[in-house]
Order: sequence, then structure tokens, then C-alpha cells
Amino acid sequence: MFPLVLNDSDVRDHLDAATAVDAVRSALLAHHAGTLHAPPRTRADLGEGDLVFTTGHLSAQGLFGFRVYDTFAGAEQLVAVWDARSGRLRALVHGTELGPRRTGAIGAVAVDTAANPGPVRVGLVGTGTQAWTQLWALRAVRPIEDVTVASRRPQHATDFARRATEELKVPTRAVSRVEDAVRDRDVVIVATNSTEPVLEADWITPGTHVSTLGPKSIPHHEIPPALEARAHLTFTDSLAQAASYPEPHVFATDRMADLGAILAGAAPGRTDPDQITVFCSVGLAGTEVAVAAALCDAVPQ
Repeated sequence: MFPLVLNDSDVRDHLDAATAVDAVRSALLAHHAGTLHAPPRTRADLGEGDLVFTTGHLSAQGLFGFRVYDTFAGAEQLVAVWDARSGRLRALVHGTELGPRRTGAIGAVAVDTAANPGPVRVGLVGTGTQAWTQLWALRAVRPIEDVTVASRRPQHATDFARRATEELKVPTRAVSRVEDAVRDRDVVIVATNSTEPVLEADWITPGTHVSTLGPKSIPHHEIPPALEARAHLTFTDSLAQAASYPEPHVFATDRMADLGAILAGAAPGRTDPDQITVFCSVGLAGTEVAVAAALCDAVPQ
């Protein structure tokens, strides 16, 4: 049998948010249980930049594979999935859609785990693909009452708000200031490529959950270091990856909790409605393989 070769159109047509979230949630629990083996990402120096590999083996599901992407050409990503029992290559997924949707699914699980129960009011900083897929996935785990979005380019925020309202059916409005986007929100998602903080720590209201997707190293970070002192809980999807960044993480990784452990009930999460929680998304290796495998199951064959 030939492996499936899937592209961005296949991802858009056949991967729904609930499927992606379920695959990621299972992978996070497997990682905590020791049945997802996911070493930190590895980099091959190609002169002008790196070729980066993330790998994972889901032993209970009989799957293994890798994702590969570059840091210099903006090339298509590639995810490969093998059947560990037969050794058969099941699928190759190429393009730019699978990765952000996988990241969105991780973010949705983090919000569902740490935010206060019930419908959420979302503050969003950033209007790129990562911001979009966070909302796309979040709808699968929580009702969204409304979204406020801010961007350094106001027209981008206006366009994003219109599209989210029309396509995702989530009431979304653009605001001119980041402070107006993030104050008095149940969930704040920061999805930028900024190398300096885009908000102030005291803009975050007690009880808010914050997810940060962009730069998070000491020299380059989109959220302020002072937010760590206000947070009751900081956590990530891969402690090993967070601790292995080329530059140290802006937050102390030895004080971070593991999302999989919180999901499994082995580590405490939110314990009070007024606590601030912060999720530092790094992209647990192997979750791409899990989502790609779920996509394979959803594609008619």
C-alpha cells in the first residue's frame, strides 16, 4: 500500500477542531504516562539557518514519526507517520496548516485545564495564523462569549475581527490598545513575534488565564517577566523542551508544572478563582504525529 500524501487542502477539509484537540489531549496524557517518547527538538545547522526535527513515538498506539521545518527559507513543513507494528509508512503531510492547528489544539487543552470553568471572554494580542488557530481550537472545548483583539497594525485587527465573526461565528471586535484587549478577560492569548513585552503585568486581572505562544527567552520575550511573580501557576506542554532552548526561558523552568501531569491529576492546577495562570506553549514533540494520524483516520480511503 502506498502512504497517504496529504496537503493543506486535506487538512482544512478533514481535520476538525474537536479531532485535533482529542489527539493532543491523548498525547499529553501519554507523555505523562511514559507511553509518548518525545525528546527535545534537534537542529541541523545548514549555514543560513537550521533544519529542525521533532520526533515522537506513541507506543500504545503503535505510531512513530517526525516533523521537520526550517528557520531560514519559510519552506513547507513535513510530518511523517509510520505504523510501528508493520513498519509501514502511513502518511506524509506537507504544507503550513497542520502545525498551527496542532498548536491551537494544545492551547485549547491548556485553557480548558487552567481557566475558570464555563464560557470565556477572550483577549487576543496578535492576528496571524497562530492567533487564528487558537480561536479555531478553543471553540471545541469552551463556549466563547466574545473576543477583543489588538494588533500593532489596526487594520489587521479589524480584518481579523470581521473574519472571526463571520467564519468562526465568534463575536469579535478590534480595539486600538493592547490594554483594552486584555483587561477584564477570562483568557488572554498572546500570539506575536515581538521580542519585547507587548503588555504590562498589571493589566492582567485576577482570575485570568494567559497563554503565550511567541518568543519566551530572557533576551526576547513577548510577555513581561513580572507576570511570573503575579502568577500562581506557570506551566508548559514540555518541560524538557522549555529547558533546552538555546537561550534560557524568561520564566524559571524548574518552577513550571507539566500540562500532562495537571491533566492526569498528578500535579495541581488552578485552586482558586482569583489566581492568575500562565501557559508557556513550546509544542510538545510527537503531538504533530498524533494529529497527523488522527487526520489519516478522518480522510476517506
